[in-house]
Amino acid sequence: MNPLPLAHITGLVLAGGRGSRMGGVDKGLQPFNGMPLAQHSLQRLRPQVGQVLLNANRNLDAYAALGAPVVADAHGARGGAADEAFAGPLAGFLAGLQHCRTPYLVTVPCDTPHFPLDLVARLAAALVRDGADIAMAAASEQDDASRVLRPQPVFCLIDTRLAADLARFVAQDGRRVYGWAAQHALALVPFTADHDEATAFFNANTLADLQRLQAAPGSG
Repeated sequence: MNPLPLAHITGLVLAGGRGSRMGGVDKGLQPFNGMPLAQHSLQRLRPQVGQVLLNANRNLDAYAALGAPVVADAHGARGGAADEAFAGPLAGFLAGLQHCRTPYLVTVPCDTPHFPLDLVARLAAALVRDGADIAMAAASEQDDASRVLRPQPVFCLIDTRLAADLARFVAQDGRRVYGWAAQHALALVPFTADHDEATAFFNANTLADLQRLQAAPGSG
């Protein structure tokens, strides 16, 4: 059970990246099982939160057609793939925090369509239990011959009072999500229960990844 009222949480789907490892295509609009990747993330996130936003920096009309308010990075939807001011996911975090009207913002990427259906509830439980400012998912990943628990930095529940602090971090050329999050009271939340899918946090960085994801059992 989520210890925070859903009305207190805004969900943000991050689709503002360059898509450089997909050849520069707009990743969130790539088709997956009959609809854009970003739409899968929106549909999976919407029941877990009170309202949703979508962060994008190009093809804004196409994203708006997915049914969520679209917010661009603070530097605007100016240069697409060539924009040297691009600050990565943190720019999307900041855009979401600046437009959020609830006490908490939860972020998910557009390229991980199987993230847990109880993601937000478990992040919220850890944030409340630990008195944290940020709760971040962590998942088991293969590392050589063993499996290790790794943070999943773009899956975060954030106290929106951190908006000004993040703005300063980004203005000082900060780029790493974990680097910023670790400056605050951070709860790492392991998604390693028996019922957790091993591929829940698999993200489609390349077109080959996307094809593998689509061909995987149960992806339909």
